Amino acid sequence: MTRIDALTGNECVAEAVRLCSPDIIAAYPITPQSVVVEVLASMKANGQLKSKIVDVESEHSSMSVVKGAAMLGKRVFTATAGQGLAYMYEPYFSMSTMRFPMVMTLACREMISPGTVWCGLQDALSVRDAGWMQIFCENNQEILDMVIQGYKIAENHDVLIPMNVCYDGFYLSHQTERVEIPDQEQVDAFLPPIDLPQYLDVNHPAIVDPNTVGSYLIRYREDHLKCMQTAKKVIREVNDEFAEKFGRNWGGLIGSYRLEDADYVLVTIGATTGAARVVVDAWREKGVKMGLLKIRAVRPFPEEEIAEALKGRKAYGVIDRSVCFGWNRGIIAMETFAALGKAGVCLPGLSFVGGLGGLDLRTEYVDKAAGMIVEAAKGAIPAGETFWMNEDFL
Repeated sequence: MTRIDALTGNECVAEAVRLCSPDIIAAYPITPQSVVVEVLASMKANGQLKSKIVDVESEHSSMSVVKGAAMLGKRVFTATAGQGLAYMYEPYFSMSTMRFPMVMTLACREMISPGTVWCGLQDALSVRDAGWMQIFCENNQEILDMVIQGYKIAENHDVLIPMNVCYDGFYLSHQTERVEIPDQEQVDAFLPPIDLPQYLDVNHPAIVDPNTVGSYLIRYREDHLKCMQTAKKVIREVNDEFAEKFGRNWGGLIGSYRLEDADYVLVTIGATTGAARVVVDAWREKGVKMGLLKIRAVRPFPEEEIAEALKGRKAYGVIDRSVCFGWNRGIIAMETFAALGKAGVCLPGLSFVGGLGGLDLRTEYVDKAAGMIVEAAKGAIPAGETFWMNEDFL
């Protein structure tokens, strides 16, 4: 029977991992992820968790341990954030390009310098091209549900790519919300037993990950990208199956709110989506057809779905909690602009960057952005402009 509880985002991760019962867990605590490791250790001590937990001295070691277990065809889990993700980057990249499926949660935070441990999506989005799938969650229920879905997606034999389940540090990692926790029988019926290739066998020694010449490497990369595109279909299918069995539909690659007849669209990612929903309702009450497009998957990037969702609108604006250092805009704005350009969809788009370093993305900020989107549709604000949501924004 489903259990109702009030949990933080980090506690939701631990509950979902318990239900998925990975063979090996190796993780090193770092703010704001630390509670995940603490709760899993408590579960193990109390006999609630079957998994073997390996104590490690660093994030580099944690990824290396689970990588070794994945070579044996085991289900594995780890979690990190910020500088921990940077420290584990070498085995992190190798984990995906060797096509070892797993779920790793990221309680997202800013990267240094300047020194900060507060919320931002810069850590996860800085490694978006390291070959992992990445799904960004709006609330704690979505975190719990996506860890469960994540294993089924990653372990699909047509995918075999690891997944990051990403959520806003502190805003979700430490915020308590009502969540529904499925029972073990429900999850066991949804998530099949582990059935993964085993690459290491002591009775049949083999070289794993040898030095590779270019003609083979380009094939590996091509196959990886093809399977990343296949993952789009699998993400949608797993979402639909989960919705049928558990009654919660997160939309697959994207989500939407009051988008069907919208003239103007707020494009969001992560926890900012909640504030945007409130703003959309307020503009609707004023008679303005505002809508919301929530980007869930960053890798694989849902370019077709985004282009179709924005086609025929008057204007849109993307709210980012990250920056693209090569462009004067946020990362999701840059990728959204590119997706529309490829699809030949032409309409005014604005980039808004806010919430960096833990700064609250208040509804006042989002409301101001919505008004600017309306003005952009009239030509009063040049398309492609970037605006910084700090104290001077209002």
